[in-house]
Amino acid sequence: MRIINMPKLIAIVLLAAFLPQAAWAEEEFAVFPSSDHQEAPDIHGTIVVWQQFVSEYGDYDIYVADINNPAEPNLFVFGDANDQMAPSVFENTVVWQDYVFWEGDFDWDISMADISDWNDPQVYAVSNVLNNDEQNPAVHGNIVVWQDGPEGGFDIYGADITDPLYPAEFLVSNVDYNQQFPAVYRTTVIFQDDYSEHWDIYAADIWQRNKPVEYAVSLVENQQVNPAISGDTVVWQDDYSGNFDIYAADISDLNRPVEFAVTVDDASQENPDIAGNIVVWQDDRNGHWDIYGCNLTNRRQFRITDDPHNQTNPAISGSLVVWQDDRNGPENIYAVRLTGPETARCAGEIPGDVNKDCRLDFTDYGIMASHWLDCNLEPAQPCEPE
Repeated sequence: MRIINMPKLIAIVLLAAFLPQAAWAEEEFAVFPSSDHQEAPDIHGTIVVWQQFVSEYGDYDIYVADINNPAEPNLFVFGDANDQMAPSVFENTVVWQDYVFWEGDFDWDISMADISDWNDPQVYAVSNVLNNDEQNPAVHGNIVVWQDGPEGGFDIYGADITDPLYPAEFLVSNVDYNQQFPAVYRTTVIFQDDYSEHWDIYAADIWQRNKPVEYAVSLVENQQVNPAISGDTVVWQDDYSGNFDIYAADISDLNRPVEFAVTVDDASQENPDIAGNIVVWQDDRNGHWDIYGCNLTNRRQFRITDDPHNQTNPAISGSLVVWQDDRNGPENIYAVRLTGPETARCAGEIPGDVNKDCRLDFTDYGIMASHWLDCNLEPAQPCEPE
């Protein structure tokens, strides 16, 4: 292990007072308009992060904005003479991959910033193994995960950053071939894995850091990629039908994941994200990329953007959705707060609500009727009529 000379990393605080006024209603707004390209957004609460290609310097930096007041967001920039990319955020922790020069060579490492004090953000090294690439980090709680190793042999690693000065690394998955693009929720890590010569979705329970237990989430042939997780629900894009659709699985029992389709369409649906009961993705059913969503409780899909340009790479936290958008030329990060029926949640369980859509109707009756007199007792003798 080596220590990065972190003082070279600068944090710039800006006040964007020139931004146009934007209400919190269903009005889309640019988070921080720029003539530079902004990409790969993530969000938690009202903190939005993204990578921005700074044309003046010719490299990528990490931007962090608090949009609690959308008209005047506070802003940090984390950057140096090299690239900082692929940010992820949870509460006051921001992580990213950092292209670091050390002992005559470059490689990707994982860095983090504690932004609890906006006047004095603290930057730390999470993982910085010499001549080894650590990429695509994700963070939840005190756990950071990332893909680690050479091209063609990526593994998944994690670190407990309870003490950010001394992150405690641990191995999540090192099966042959590639494990990539991890996401994490509490003690569950998900990732895509090409052990079967196509991409599948796997999960690992890291409750015991030294003994992670892996589970298969989706092993269908073809490609399952770009997983995301919230609570007991995993989502991903899946080309089982010949083009990418969005699928999900309930992993409340990791030994028996229950898979279901979120949206299946002749067009492509890609890059899903999930927060609670709301899934968002990019969708080209209208001849260009729009952002769509689905409420998993009432099974209703809805369109979030309808601009004739391209909106891609969405992320969601609570009712706030962010994405990258090229409506004004260079891609900028936009946001909107969902309101109304799109955000409906179940206030409490209803006896007899078999399909868990928070409604008791003939659909539930049909499900019950189709299983009338079924019996799963073991042994089976008590199932026989007396």
